[in-house]
Amino acid sequence: MKRYLALFLSLVMILCALPLAIAEDVENPYEDDGIVIYRDADGNVIDLGGMEITVCDWWSSDWHDDEPTTAAGEATYDYRTWLEETYNFKIVQRNATTWNDSPSDFTNFATTGGDENYVWILPAGAYLAPFKAGLFYDLSTLDCLDFSDEKWNGTVTGLLSKDGGIYGMRPEKPEPRKGVFFNKRLLNDAGVDPEEIYDLQAKGEWTWEAFEALCEKLTRDTDNDGVIDRYAMMSFSSHLLPAALVSNGAGFVQVDENGKYYNAAETDAFLEAMNWVMDMVSKYEMKAPEGAEWNYFESAFINGEVALQVHEDYFAGSLANMEDDYGFVFFPKGPRAKTYLYAPSDNIMVIPACYDADRAWKIAFAYNLFTNPTPGYTDSDDWKNGYYQKYRDERAVDETITMMREPEHQFVWYSDMVTGYDLGSQYIWDVYAQATTPAEKAESMRGTWQAYIDEANAN
Repeated sequence: MKRYLALFLSLVMILCALPLAIAEDVENPYEDDGIVIYRDADGNVIDLGGMEITVCDWWSSDWHDDEPTTAAGEATYDYRTWLEETYNFKIVQRNATTWNDSPSDFTNFATTGGDENYVWILPAGAYLAPFKAGLFYDLSTLDCLDFSDEKWNGTVTGLLSKDGGIYGMRPEKPEPRKGVFFNKRLLNDAGVDPEEIYDLQAKGEWTWEAFEALCEKLTRDTDNDGVIDRYAMMSFSSHLLPAALVSNGAGFVQVDENGKYYNAAETDAFLEAMNWVMDMVSKYEMKAPEGAEWNYFESAFINGEVALQVHEDYFAGSLANMEDDYGFVFFPKGPRAKTYLYAPSDNIMVIPACYDADRAWKIAFAYNLFTNPTPGYTDSDDWKNGYYQKYRDERAVDETITMMREPEHQFVWYSDMVTGYDLGSQYIWDVYAQATTPAEKAESMRGTWQAYIDEANAN
C-alpha cells in the first residue's frame, strides 16, 4: 500500500506540474478567424514555461487591471488571456520608467543584464546612442517575427536596420504629427467657408499657393487705420520650418542610393521650401508681444488672435476649453511633393541584446502574439474614438488623421539618426529670426554637419 500511495502521489505531482494549456486537444475558439495553434517540432503546443514578460513604458497601468469599456476592448482582453493560457506565459505593459529616464534605464539593464524579461519602449530620438552601442537584439534572427506583415511599421524597421539586421520594431500605425489647425470663426469672418479647406485637401489642391491665398485673405486691417491688425498665422519656429521642408520632400539629412547619409540642406528642394516659408513668415505671421512667454503662440490661437497654427496633433488635447471651433489639415504640399507629407516621430520597441537566443525568441514570440489584431476587429475603426473626443469635427479624424496613418504620407526625418544635430540652435532659430538667409546658414554649418554625417556613416 505504501508503494501504491507513493506512486499515486508521484503521478499527481507530475500531472499538477504539467501546464494544462499545452494539451494536444487545446481548445481554439478563434479557429474560424484563421488563428492557428503554434507547435514545436515534436507537435506539442509551444510552452513558454510560465515566463513573465514586461513591456516597459512610461504611461500605462497593467493591461490586466484595466476593465474593458468597449466591445473591442473586451474582445482584446479575452483574446490575450487565451493566448497566455495556451502558451503558458504572462505579459503586462506597465509604467516601469519615465520619459526622461527610459533611455538610461534601458542602457543600464542591457549593459548589466538581469532576470527580468523585457520588451522596452524608447521615445523617438532617444534610441540613437544605445542603437550605436549595440544594445538592441537583432530581431531579424528571430523566425517568430515576420516584418513583411502589414502590422509592422515599416518606417521604424527601416530606420533601425543596419547591415541586414533589424533592431527595432513598432506593431502600430505611426502617430499623427504636424499639421495646420484653423479657427473656423475667423475664417468665416474673412469670408472663407472652413469646409473649403477640407475640400481642397480632399481634392489634392491644398497647396502652398492655396495656403498663401488663404493667408492673404486672413491678414487684414479690420479698423481701416492703414495698419494690419489681424495676421493669418502664428507658430513655433521648430514646428513651422520642419513642416514646410517635409511638405516639399526635403530634410536636413537624406539617404543616397547606397544607404549612406548626406547633407541635404543645400539642395534645391530644401532651399525652395525655406525661402518660401520665410517669405510667408515676413508677410503673414503675427509677432509675439515683447516679454511674452516662448509659447505665446499657443494662447494666441486658443484665444482667437490668429486663424492658423502649425502644431503637433497632440495640441488638440489642449483645446477643450477653446471658445471657437477649429479644424485640422495637413501642411499644404509643396511643388516637389506628389502628395501631403508629414514626418512621423514614433516610439520604438526593442529587446535587450544581453539575452541569449532562446530567451529572446520566447519574448519575441509572446510579444508578437500580444500585438496581433484582435480576431473579429482587424478592420475596425475603434482607434478613432480617442480622436473624436479631442477634435470638434469628424472630418479632422475621418480625413486628416486617417491619411496620416498611411505610409504614402510619411516622410523619414533622418537627422534624428545622426548624432550631433541640434536643429533649433544650429539652424532654425537664426533663420526664423531673419538673422541670416537659409542658404547662408546652411553654408556656415556645412563643415560641422559633414563631420557628424561622416561619423554616422562610419558607424
